[in-house]
Amino acid sequence: MARVLVIGGGIGGTATALALHKAGFETVVHEAHPDSAEDIGAFLTLASNGMRALAQLDASAAVTAIGFPLTSLRVLDDTGTEQAHAPMGEVSDPLLRYRCLRRGDLSTALQAEARRRGVPVRHGARLASVEDGPDGVTAHFTDGTTATGDLLIGADGLNSAVRRSVSPGTQPCYAGQYVFYGYTRTASPPGTDACITMVRGSGAAFGYAVSPDGEAYWFARVTGDPLPAEELAQGTATGRRDLLLPLLRKDATPAADLVAATGDELLVTNATEIPTGTPWRSGRTLLIGDAAHAASPATGQGASMALEDAVVLAKALRDAPDTDNALALYETLRRPRVEHNITVSGNISRGSHTPSATARPCDEDLARLLEWDTDLWAARHPV
Repeated sequence: MARVLVIGGGIGGTATALALHKAGFETVVHEAHPDSAEDIGAFLTLASNGMRALAQLDASAAVTAIGFPLTSLRVLDDTGTEQAHAPMGEVSDPLLRYRCLRRGDLSTALQAEARRRGVPVRHGARLASVEDGPDGVTAHFTDGTTATGDLLIGADGLNSAVRRSVSPGTQPCYAGQYVFYGYTRTASPPGTDACITMVRGSGAAFGYAVSPDGEAYWFARVTGDPLPAEELAQGTATGRRDLLLPLLRKDATPAADLVAATGDELLVTNATEIPTGTPWRSGRTLLIGDAAHAASPATGQGASMALEDAVVLAKALRDAPDTDNALALYETLRRPRVEHNITVSGNISRGSHTPSATARPCDEDLARLLEWDTDLWAARHPV
């Protein structure tokens, strides 16, 4: 295998291109959006496992240059009383600390790093269809152009166009909550440096963190029927505040003041997930990241899982004797972990305490699995 097509230039797709490049494969990223900032609004946290994956891609510096670290977690009840405050993640290693940052900034930073290493990122390339042939796989784009490679990676997110060719019957499902995101510089919530505060409110689950320059990043998860498509696409910040504030004003916490102080940077989305057990691959095409295993945001692991995907996939292709074995190895290693996350995160969003049907993978093996010099094939097939 010589040439890999990556469809999707977001976090998972660009990280996969970086990993494949490091493993020695020729890789081109095709991104539908006309520029790098395809999602400038919502923010995310990269957990220590995601930061560990970035370190294996030699991309830590590109990411620690943006956003800010989080080293502790504080929990408040609906009266504003602190219930817990503890270290979070691998605090002792600066490269592995949790990091809070805007999704668009992360995508832009990773794309800049890809270009710096000579990995092409082609913008405005919207996928129309995938054609799998005996000698390669061809991506057909809506502008009439095509690209052919030995393998096509679908990293094009929740509403993946690649997934239509791999598993046309698979559709994202509502996970039981809708989620608001916002920012404000005009409210000063109580807290400590490098801390994320989670509020167990009576009407919504709320969280916030304050950047070193005083900007508060916040989110709220609300259980209920999904918001209609027109609200998601055309709703205003004022309407969204009016929808959320009555739920928060029931409680004596900083949440309502933060939302009330937020201007136009206020987003809302329905939490969705991909059902477990759905196909990830067909012929020379493989789905990764949210295209394969999107989870509700309750565990905050979506981006970190995509970064893990990137490292494990590149290593599997590097170490296995052929592509078929590499893709089978990748799926064997990744499916238990990501589907456990889908189940746990979905249970949180739906308020269910049903145990996960998938056994939780052992985290003790994760560092060795991600370690770049570990031979994945040899580890699974000892002589």
